[in-house]
Amino acid sequence: MTIPDLETLHTNLKSVLHHCVQQLHLGEVKPAIEKILSSKITWPELRIGNLVAKTPIVQGGMGVGISLSSLASAVANAGGIGVIAANGIGLLEKDYYEDGRAANLRAFRNEIRKARSLSDGIIGVNIMVAVNDFHQLLDVAIEEKVDIVFLGAGLPIKNIPVEALRKADVKLAPIVSSARAAQMIFRMWEKLYNDTPDAVVVEGPKAGGHLGFTAEQLDDPEYQLEAIVPLVVEALKPFEESKGVAIPVIAGGGVYTGKDIYKVLSLGASAVQMATRFVATDECDADARFKEAYVSCTKEQIGLIKSPVGMPGRAIRNQFILDSEAGNNPSFRCAWKCLATCKAEQANYCISIALNNARRGLLNSGYVFAGSNAYRVKRIIPVATLVEELQRGYQLNVQAKLTELLDVVKALLDAYGKREALLKELTERYEQALEALPSQRDVITALKKQYSRLVSQEEVLRLTVKEKLVLSSHLTH
Repeated sequence: MTIPDLETLHTNLKSVLHHCVQQLHLGEVKPAIEKILSSKITWPELRIGNLVAKTPIVQGGMGVGISLSSLASAVANAGGIGVIAANGIGLLEKDYYEDGRAANLRAFRNEIRKARSLSDGIIGVNIMVAVNDFHQLLDVAIEEKVDIVFLGAGLPIKNIPVEALRKADVKLAPIVSSARAAQMIFRMWEKLYNDTPDAVVVEGPKAGGHLGFTAEQLDDPEYQLEAIVPLVVEALKPFEESKGVAIPVIAGGGVYTGKDIYKVLSLGASAVQMATRFVATDECDADARFKEAYVSCTKEQIGLIKSPVGMPGRAIRNQFILDSEAGNNPSFRCAWKCLATCKAEQANYCISIALNNARRGLLNSGYVFAGSNAYRVKRIIPVATLVEELQRGYQLNVQAKLTELLDVVKALLDAYGKREALLKELTERYEQALEALPSQRDVITALKKQYSRLVSQEEVLRLTVKEKLVLSSHLTH
């Protein structure tokens, strides 16, 4: 179905709803009806304070070096939020082993500036709270006035330069895996800074890379996005009310199609975070062999690893991983203690080096992080093409829901009309019987029962239409 056909469908729905208002006198659901009548068949904008992304997609930050200036700027140019990952970014520099901290900061600044030169859109960065140069990387992001900072791998609570963030107009969004974590961050921010983060990213257990869940929780229904997102949305309401601002929830982990985006937004999220899909794009900063690993992998090859950072991770399990688990990896040189919790000796490899090797296409010396749906990737396409595909999928899902609503409302209106005609006939017979002889009392009683039953059925139909309209008012935006 083409976009004009979608508009025709929308026009038909509006006509039926207008008729519904007139025939059923549904003044009490006027707000819900008006929302449907004024809606457009498209996805909503993502608003984070004064930032407005026309495409409600945040490209997930992927290190080491998978999402740099090329990918981030392409996503920003497509209307979404492009994100540069700071983790291990200094490995792009020649002097990383001489001074890893300085190399990180220099490479990070260079990639931000390069992305700015390639796009006027929204550029964000992803920084791990757990890394030892966290505060220096955050300072660089503020100095370069990125649009938004996403903070994961830890709780961004202590020593956050909130005043500097506000002065530079840099937004901040923590990445969490539970409503409890979100509440903790927001409560502490209120206590320490009399402020709140600008948005929240909720990552579910189907994401790639490091996961904020135990192995047992990964398949537990209580920890899936469908369960977590509504809880986080609800948990943020008191903070929205107290500060008088909207705090959008961005949900990611397993979001693959436009239909998935629709489902996540229906849960109450304002946008989605997607990473896996953006690896298989022309603009992704990784080597072509890294991208081809997605195209050629099978569902069975995607599995969990025990990361040196002490967290479970999801990756495409290859020979490098199998060798490391068997203790057969070659010796490595640790450039510097980039992460206090790292246990590289126990894992027999440095994860930053392994991920950087994979980025360079040296898959025998590293491995590829991937989301649970990476096996579904069949080709490498431009970012713009991917975003168009996702938007089209979203629109088709809206079309299906609107068609369903249209059919249901039409059927209810038809049933209501038939009941109304029968009720009118019974009313006339009832009035005629009242004028008849007393001997007709049994007839009157029978008609009265039929009349009462029809009145009740008519009211049930009216209430059914009302309920359907209220529940469907969220279908479009």
